[in-house]
Amino acid sequence: MITINQAQLVRGSKTLLDETSLTIYPGHKVGLVGANGTGKSSLLALILGKISLDKGDFNMPSGWQTATVAQETPALEVAAIDYVIDGDTEYRDLEAQLLAAQAQDDGHKIALLHGKIDAIGGYAINSRAASLLAGLGFSDTEQSNPVKSFSGGWRMRLNLAQALLCRSDLLLLDEPTNHLDLDTMYWLEGWIKTYQGTLVLISHDRDFIDGIVDEIVHVENQKLNYYKGNYTAFERVRAERMAQQQVAFERQQKERAHMQSFVDRFRYKASKAKQAQSRLKALERMTELLPSQADSPFHMAFKEPEALPNPLVTMEQVSVGYGETEILKKVQLNLVPGARIGLLGRNGAGKSTLVKLLSGELSAMRGKFETNPGLNIGYFAQHQLEFLSLDDTPLQHLSRLAPNCKEQELRNFLGCYGFNGDMAVAPVRPFSGGEKARLVLALLVWQRPNLLLLDEPTNHLDLEMRHALTMALQSFEGAMIIVSHDRHLLRLSCSDYYLVDQGEVKSFEGDLDDYHQWLLDAAKAANKDDNAATAKPVQDKKQQKRLEAELRQKLSPMRKVQIKLEKEQQKANDRLSELEQMLADTSLYEADNKAKLTKVLNERTALTQGLDESEMEWLEVQEEIELIEQTVRAAMS
Repeated sequence: MITINQAQLVRGSKTLLDETSLTIYPGHKVGLVGANGTGKSSLLALILGKISLDKGDFNMPSGWQTATVAQETPALEVAAIDYVIDGDTEYRDLEAQLLAAQAQDDGHKIALLHGKIDAIGGYAINSRAASLLAGLGFSDTEQSNPVKSFSGGWRMRLNLAQALLCRSDLLLLDEPTNHLDLDTMYWLEGWIKTYQGTLVLISHDRDFIDGIVDEIVHVENQKLNYYKGNYTAFERVRAERMAQQQVAFERQQKERAHMQSFVDRFRYKASKAKQAQSRLKALERMTELLPSQADSPFHMAFKEPEALPNPLVTMEQVSVGYGETEILKKVQLNLVPGARIGLLGRNGAGKSTLVKLLSGELSAMRGKFETNPGLNIGYFAQHQLEFLSLDDTPLQHLSRLAPNCKEQELRNFLGCYGFNGDMAVAPVRPFSGGEKARLVLALLVWQRPNLLLLDEPTNHLDLEMRHALTMALQSFEGAMIIVSHDRHLLRLSCSDYYLVDQGEVKSFEGDLDDYHQWLLDAAKAANKDDNAATAKPVQDKKQQKRLEAELRQKLSPMRKVQIKLEKEQQKANDRLSELEQMLADTSLYEADNKAKLTKVLNERTALTQGLDESEMEWLEVQEEIELIEQTVRAAMS
């Protein structure tokens, strides 16, 4: 196991960790969360042996193999699949030794090396590498392309494939979902769930964390705070602790004020000097409590658009593509104020092509494409970060959009996005990817658009900024189209989904879980043996109808149970939303409302437990349904 005991870690002039301890047990999956700059990546560097503690002890099993994702990828001529295999240095070393032994015709050594290669699974390494690359979105042809032919985001996928290919006892992942789309997110989540080693994960995607980890370590106030459960459970427990901490802090402040007042009044009065000294010592012994603090320093909000014409965009039988190559055809889509659309579809299906058509980067090849004269587009895509003037400051960028506004007004606005004080007047060049993305979002919001086009807006954004963006989108009055791998953002921001597939854009009837199932079904269909259908004997139609009728009869009561459970779950979720709004009211944490706070927290706990039990019951019923369906299908085949 990994142990950190009474650790202190200082980087530059900043103390990241101080007198804190942590134990990570073998096989456990741990999510590492906390605000930017608190020391999450430094903790991974400590585990990798790149840095040392300034004080305290750090221990890790000496025999453990550690895998992590390289942050840079050179522009190599090597084929993608060979580059991934190169990550397994032990296999490559044995492979080189085998070639040398064969050149020397050393039969004994050849046999020995074949045994070693077999022991580490070397003879399956090509198929494993190909499978990983396919899961990360590389086609068979692309797997043979040289590394230098891929963009930066795709090269990071190659580095991720390298890390996953290596045999490891410990896997360290720092923001592995950046540059991934929703399809590969689902795949990666499934792969990590089957990983047998120990995992330490840093991610700003709360749904991704929720689906994988069973423990959370929150880096805050120079401490490593441990929580059992996934991210949702962590948020729930932490909210309760923060409420209790705030009450305790306020109580202590009153006690300190009362004791200090006594000391100030009587410390020099002979008859009271002893009591004053006693209280003074008690003050010195009193452990200083910190006030609870909300994490997010961001306060993003969309202003009402200057106009909301209807419709904003009209598309009838529209085709669009690149050059003479048609990517999408016969698109029928009208965008009106209030439309909240999430675009779904596999990588390369044309989601970004549709967004580029709407933004004006591409023109329609055929069909009717009309925009309202009052249309005001707010477009966010990763490549737009490249258009920032790197030597200018955030204040200068915003001043160009608002030359007549007072500087203080612009500074106040930028402060909502984390550009406070000197940062508002610092050059953009050294900014991180997340800081540049925040600036582009700030500039977009200032322009009061009535149509938002967001293509992977959460890349590089931390959890706090993602939360601020999600909350702001919920109150946006215009139309929006979002392409994102962040399921939490999609789920809370979109009311409709459209599926981009095989050159078409169609309304998708279902939620993100249904889309995940659609992906699984599509993958099964693609892998199905082409000859399977012809090999089946002709099914007797009467027998088939009889079996289908029996299936419906068996499943009907189970479906009714599921519908009932779903209604109960919806009712519970609605009430939980109401309770969360109540907990967001700071007045609830005042001393006079202690009983009300306790009641709200107890109700939320009971609802959450009931919801978990209801969902488990639904899953058990679903398993029974699937078992019956499999039995009937087997009888029909």
